[in-house]
Amino acid sequence: MPPTLSAGLLLLLAYLLGALSGSLLLGRLRDVDIRQHGSGNAGGTNALRTLGWRFALQVVAFDVGKGALAVWLALRLAPADAMVTPDVLAYGAAGAAVAGHVWPLWHGFRGGKGAATAVGALLLLWPLSVPLLVAVWLLVLGLTGYVGLATVLAAASLPLWGWLLGIDGTRMLFAIGVALFLAFTHRANLQRLWRGNESRFERARLLHRLRMRA
Repeated sequence: MPPTLSAGLLLLLAYLLGALSGSLLLGRLRDVDIRQHGSGNAGGTNALRTLGWRFALQVVAFDVGKGALAVWLALRLAPADAMVTPDVLAYGAAGAAVAGHVWPLWHGFRGGKGAATAVGALLLLWPLSVPLLVAVWLLVLGLTGYVGLATVLAAASLPLWGWLLGIDGTRMLFAIGVALFLAFTHRANLQRLWRGNESRFERARLLHRLRMRA
């Protein structure tokens, strides 16, 4: 098989893996489509609101896993004589998996927002970034209670961490792409936040309560 065709098939496979929505597939086992409940989004946050934290953890694990699997397959099966290096193909597979999650072929192109799948890809492509992202996410969530804002700001920190750590150009382009893409998929959250009617998880505002007591 020509190496260009092999690379294209790996990208297609990554998209199809990404298009397997954890919340929708696991929700079917409970005869629930979470897009008909809560915010209508097929992601981890709405899974938490709809069916509780155990279900949400299963959804997040599924979506993180498919992102990691898409990258792993691209790295392992990348043709040696393709026009792009295996690393570049792996970043492309990560982007394809995230796009599949947001616009899933199997679920009428109505998916989630891509954060968990991106984290799964980063576990293989840039492992050090994941604890840094989680730290920013927990900090913002603990102070504000806004999951969408925490996700957007955590993603926005990626290029900054990359600059501080001196990462290569390909990884930096991916970091910037993830930051911009997650801001785009969370645009409705940002608009509601601007209008003052974004949903807030009050129980998550642990740092805010500690600060108020100090």
